[in-house]
Amino acid sequence: MAVNDGSGWSGIGWDDWTNLGLIRARLDAGADPNSGVFFHERPLHAAAECGSPEVVVELAQRGGDVDAEHEGRTALWAAVFANRPGNARALVAAGADPWRPMMNGWSPGRLGLATPTPDLFPLPDGEIGLSVAETAAVAEAGRLIAALGSFDDDGHSLACVADITAAEAVRRLEAVPADDADVEEIMEDPWTDFDAGLAVIGVTDVPGGCVVVQPWGYAASNPGIIKRLSVGTVCYGLFANPKSGNQGAVARDGVIEEWDTHPGGGSVHAEESAEEILATYLYHHQAEAYCYAGASLRPIDNRSITDEADMWLSLPEHLR
Repeated sequence: MAVNDGSGWSGIGWDDWTNLGLIRARLDAGADPNSGVFFHERPLHAAAECGSPEVVVELAQRGGDVDAEHEGRTALWAAVFANRPGNARALVAAGADPWRPMMNGWSPGRLGLATPTPDLFPLPDGEIGLSVAETAAVAEAGRLIAALGSFDDDGHSLACVADITAAEAVRRLEAVPADDADVEEIMEDPWTDFDAGLAVIGVTDVPGGCVVVQPWGYAASNPGIIKRLSVGTVCYGLFANPKSGNQGAVARDGVIEEWDTHPGGGSVHAEESAEEILATYLYHHQAEAYCYAGASLRPIDNRSITDEADMWLSLPEHLR
């Protein structure tokens, strides 16, 4: 375990990158301005993502190449992705290039066009702006996130399925209507008989497909369920695990293609598609909306993910 002796970057937390005095003291004590930060590795990347413009300026002045990359992205890209326009402006003033190619076509400047501050960097002649499809994706993300609202509680699960109705989902899951009294009792206290609660799911038609939900447990995202639902289409599953965070999965045509993903997370890689990089940005910290968008569902409200589902069903024994 590293000892915080006031030197290097040991003991520096996320919030400390806004503390100019602290960061300046560490630098004066010999902390490397170009490396040594856990996760980010480069101090300038850490400050760009979660620090203040003043700290960004200090590190840019003391460090080397302001456009040095870590895992395929510059500090400027990190600032834009984290919606820190003040930090982005400070980096550009220090010489960072907004239009440096990276991340499968998403330079910092081009990604900036998808942010709440699309005029952050003037678009130079010859640079490609957002396509019609990308512009539509940005607009839909804003609409979808607003329609679903925020989710303060964990413990729920869902399966977003493209192009099938709720009735077809019922058939595929071999489910039967749940007893109304049992559903009411579970909603009042799902922990009284948790095993019985795991047998009950809700399903709702939404524009573009349907949603299977379990507000109190993980069953809606079980592998057996999302594989059945995805036959001939695609299904995005999510369990908002209160212990370990969001756990996602994608099933397509009866086969699980991705497992133990982290929808709503902020990790992107240069080898990912341009569409996936944009989606990861647009739905950062919005795991539920990410799943709806992945299945091209277009709900007008959040009823499909609450306790107001169209119908409540009891799963067969082999799918619980």
